[in-house]
Amino acid sequence: MTVTKDMLIGDILDADRETAQFFLNMGMHCLGCPSARGETLEMACAVHGVDVDEMVEEINTFLASK
Repeated sequence: MTVTKDMLIGDILDADRETAQFFLNMGMHCLGCPSARGETLEMACAVHGVDVDEMVEEINTFLASK
Protein backbone atom coordinates (compact mmCIF):
# COMPACT_ATOMS: atom_id res chain seq x y z
CA MET A 1 0.00 0.00 0.00
CA THR A 2 1.15 3.52 -0.78
CA VAL A 3 -0.30 6.33 1.33
CA THR A 4 -1.34 9.58 -0.35
CA LYS A 5 -2.45 12.84 1.21
CA ASP A 6 -6.04 12.38 0.03
CA MET A 7 -6.48 9.01 1.76
CA LEU A 8 -8.84 8.75 4.71
CA ILE A 9 -7.21 8.23 8.09
CA GLY A 10 -9.57 5.33 8.76
CA ASP A 11 -8.40 3.56 5.60
CA ILE A 12 -4.75 4.04 6.54
CA LEU A 13 -5.35 2.67 10.04
CA ASP A 14 -7.39 -0.26 8.72
CA ALA A 15 -4.57 -1.20 6.35
CA ASP A 16 -1.95 -1.11 9.11
CA ARG A 17 -2.79 -0.37 12.74
CA GLU A 18 0.86 0.41 13.49
CA THR A 19 0.49 3.66 11.54
CA ALA A 20 -1.42 5.02 14.57
CA GLN A 21 1.92 6.08 16.04
CA PHE A 22 2.30 8.76 13.35
CA PHE A 23 -1.09 10.28 14.16
CA LEU A 24 -0.50 10.14 17.89
CA ASN A 25 2.91 11.78 17.48
CA MET A 26 1.35 14.76 15.71
CA GLY A 27 -1.12 15.23 18.57
CA MET A 28 -4.10 13.49 17.02
CA HIS A 29 -5.35 11.50 19.99
CA CYS A 30 -8.92 10.96 18.79
CA LEU A 31 -8.25 8.12 16.35
CA GLY A 32 -11.35 6.17 17.36
CA CYS A 33 -13.64 9.13 16.70
CA PRO A 34 -15.79 8.66 13.56
CA SER A 35 -15.08 12.17 12.34
CA ALA A 36 -11.31 11.68 12.70
CA ARG A 37 -11.44 8.42 10.74
CA GLY A 38 -13.30 10.25 7.96
CA GLU A 39 -10.71 13.02 7.58
CA THR A 40 -8.11 12.88 4.87
CA LEU A 41 -4.48 12.84 5.87
CA GLU A 42 -4.13 16.30 4.36
CA MET A 43 -6.99 17.69 6.49
CA ALA A 44 -5.57 16.21 9.69
CA CYS A 45 -2.10 17.57 8.98
CA ALA A 46 -3.49 21.05 8.28
CA VAL A 47 -5.39 21.10 11.59
CA HIS A 48 -2.38 19.88 13.56
CA GLY A 49 0.23 22.04 11.82
CA VAL A 50 2.12 19.16 10.24
CA ASP A 51 3.64 19.15 6.74
CA VAL A 52 1.53 16.63 4.83
CA ASP A 53 4.28 15.76 2.35
CA GLU A 54 6.68 14.90 5.18
CA MET A 55 3.99 12.80 6.87
CA VAL A 56 3.25 10.91 3.66
CA GLU A 57 6.95 10.20 3.21
CA GLU A 58 7.39 9.03 6.82
CA ILE A 59 4.40 6.67 6.69
CA ASN A 60 5.38 5.24 3.30
CA THR A 61 8.97 4.70 4.45
CA PHE A 62 7.63 2.89 7.52
CA LEU A 63 5.30 0.70 5.44
CA ALA A 64 8.06 -0.12 2.93
CA SER A 65 10.35 -1.27 5.73
CA LYS A 66 7.93 -3.97 6.86
